[in-house]
Amino acid sequence: MEFSSKLIEQAVDAFAQLPGVGKKTALRYVLHVIKQDKEQSNNLSSIIARLKTDLKFCSNCHNISEQEVCEICSNAARDQHTVCVVQDYRDIMAIENTGLYKGKYHVLGGLISPLEGISPSNLNIETLVSKISAGSISEIILALNATMEGETTSFYIFRKIAPYQVKLSAIARGIAVGDELEYADEVTLGRSIINRIPFDSLLKK
Repeated sequence: MEFSSKLIEQAVDAFAQLPGVGKKTALRYVLHVIKQDKEQSNNLSSIIARLKTDLKFCSNCHNISEQEVCEICSNAARDQHTVCVVQDYRDIMAIENTGLYKGKYHVLGGLISPLEGISPSNLNIETLVSKISAGSISEIILALNATMEGETTSFYIFRKIAPYQVKLSAIARGIAVGDELEYADEVTLGRSIINRIPFDSLLKK
């Protein structure tokens, strides 16, 4: 792809680094920005900059937040004794959209994947164990993707928290094997949470 401007080429290369964006789509984005008035372009660049400067991770659950403690963790009306373990922020959004879960969350920040060099030490697992050891949690819900990485991570967590007296359940298999939570429809995901099953029952199959 030939460009008449070095700056346009650099902008296309920058947009093309986004997931799922090829060079042609990146060029459309760049041309759209060029057509916008200066105020709109400045607003876009300001928001992008603020994503790096104003956002942080909740000190309690590792959710993305503008505050030290996210709105879900600071909401006293939520069930304080039930924690849903998810891979990342997108899964929280998917579950919250169902309107059926009223507990807290714990974001792992990924899944165990030796092929990608992601080990348990790279994830927020020890902070989860610390919460459980404090004795205030009665149930852990594993809401991880039905993939090899998700199953491996679930089993690792199962082994880590086995010494503690806490109920461990997993979302029901309304989510097909190989599927990711963020792509599940709200009804299926909601029912999977409501109809969750004891995790150790999965190990017997």
